[in-house]
Amino acid sequence: MTQSPASITLIGVPFEGGAGRGGCAMGPAALRLSGIAETLADLGHTVVDQGDLVLDAASEFESTAAAKELPRVAGMTRVLSEATYAAAAKGTLPVMLGGDHSLSMGSVSGMARYAASVKRPLFVLWLDAHADFNTPTSSPSGNMHGMPVAFFCGLDGFPQILPAERDLVMPKNVFQIGIRSVDTNERDLIGKHGVQVFDMRAIDENGIAAIVRQVLRAVVESDGLLHVSLDVDFLDPEVAPGVGTTVPGGATFREAHLIMEMLHDSGVVASLDIVELNPFLDDRGKSARVMTELTASLFGRRILDRQTQPA
Repeated sequence: MTQSPASITLIGVPFEGGAGRGGCAMGPAALRLSGIAETLADLGHTVVDQGDLVLDAASEFESTAAAKELPRVAGMTRVLSEATYAAAAKGTLPVMLGGDHSLSMGSVSGMARYAASVKRPLFVLWLDAHADFNTPTSSPSGNMHGMPVAFFCGLDGFPQILPAERDLVMPKNVFQIGIRSVDTNERDLIGKHGVQVFDMRAIDENGIAAIVRQVLRAVVESDGLLHVSLDVDFLDPEVAPGVGTTVPGGATFREAHLIMEMLHDSGVVASLDIVELNPFLDDRGKSARVMTELTASLFGRRILDRQTQPA
């Protein structure tokens, strides 16, 4: 859990096969250079960086226009699912350093398996500009970083990347915050399956704190575990420009920081993805530093702990 002190396993996932452009494979290196391991250790946590995963393609699949780079995505999903489950099963909190958002096909599947093993439901907090609830039959692009939520919720249309009897996440246990770009067919799927979406209008009308309280109440009342998946494009591009899928009108740093503090206080977070960081598009490491700051907030750093600079 996120309350101090925690034992944290950093898992590098230098993967960009699910995205429409290159650069995300450099994300883990950028996060390490921003000092993420040292920052978490300074907060009193035990941090083990197990390095980058070795990712091999799954040779039984072929890439198609509907599911681009499918062999690579499938291979990554299998390896990461096992690594995430293993880290959680040994009592540590897995933090995935990505990598594009298709990696959540593996990380969430691994956590769903772990949650089932301890007989607790898994909830997912999806902090993103995009719902990522497409399937190969609904996606207009075929890029698989737009499909992970549909995959780990068990929607039809995917090849058998993981065993058919794998543990899934119930769509009603997926809470998406910050959404502001949804495809037409994807919108229909969201409504049909009951994913709980809070778009930017909901944030503007209700405030971020009220929404996060609602999410945390659902997790706590069910004695659940919470997986947090943080996409760089959840934030406004002015705050974090280092992402290939920028959408104007995103969350402010203050809103994101408040979310992370509330998550820490809840003690229910069991795992974290940091995804879609593209250093090639960043401004001198700005986005990597922001993501490290937000991760620090999730693990206990507060604004009042920082020394203020003299005027």
